[in-house]
Amino acid sequence: MGNWTHLIRFIAKEDHQVHLGQLVDTSRDVGKDSVDGVEIEAYLVRGSIFDGKIVSGVVYTVERLLSPVSPSECSYIRCLGLNYKDHAKEGGFALPQVPVLFTKPRTALADPYPAAVTIPKVAQDGTSDYEGELCAVIGRTGRDIPEDEALDYVLGYTGSNDVSARKLQLLTAQWCFAKGLDGSCPLGPVLVAPSAIPDPQKLAIKTIYNGDVVQDGHTSDMIFTLRQQIAYLSQGTTLEAGSIILTGTPAGIGFFRKPPVVLENGGDVRVEIEGIGTLVNRVRYDED
Repeated sequence: MGNWTHLIRFIAKEDHQVHLGQLVDTSRDVGKDSVDGVEIEAYLVRGSIFDGKIVSGVVYTVERLLSPVSPSECSYIRCLGLNYKDHAKEGGFALPQVPVLFTKPRTALADPYPAAVTIPKVAQDGTSDYEGELCAVIGRTGRDIPEDEALDYVLGYTGSNDVSARKLQLLTAQWCFAKGLDGSCPLGPVLVAPSAIPDPQKLAIKTIYNGDVVQDGHTSDMIFTLRQQIAYLSQGTTLEAGSIILTGTPAGIGFFRKPPVVLENGGDVRVEIEGIGTLVNRVRYDED
């Protein structure tokens, strides 16, 4: 793996090209900085997200943040439903005995601000919803991975928003269509190495919609830890490098709030995770 700790993928002001970079100031929340117009600098990283090395002395200025994982580097998106105790409680569900799995296509990937969460015509029915989640990116291909070795396969952690079309979701027991619409999986703002986040079960996670905190959870509340998720998902199944795992969402989704909260055109949705920063997107309804 590479020698970066806080990796961003971005378009540089200097040459308007896409680059990988190591944040110069790792203490900053670059998701908020991007929205606020604060200058973001990064050391050039040469190579891929899997093997990239920092080029000392070469610094670029960020024009626009991109998803830290590109569609070409993403092999598969696996998502866990109903994986927080407080979320199960708010919905009146029994705790699952095994992880509840659904998937998203690569076309669901989206960038942080200024990119928008786009709501297509089929989901413009007053039920589009947010789900703030910790995302783990697999850096080594493996199969039948033991629990005690599972985190050795993690390349890094970032924020994600499992944007969901609830009316479509409730029409069927299979959630992949309702949760796999184009642009329904924004990632960012930065991919943080396990060396900087040694324990993914010790992170606060919040979702803020139009300035209001609507989800306020902690990864310690997961029903299945990330170690357990990786061990379970790799049983008889090859987890390829570039696999993305969305680890579930805490209580507070819009569908269960009273009155319900929905993603509306022009809204501002933010997923804030301790040690990672804030994934920010505006909401835009497709007009075509």
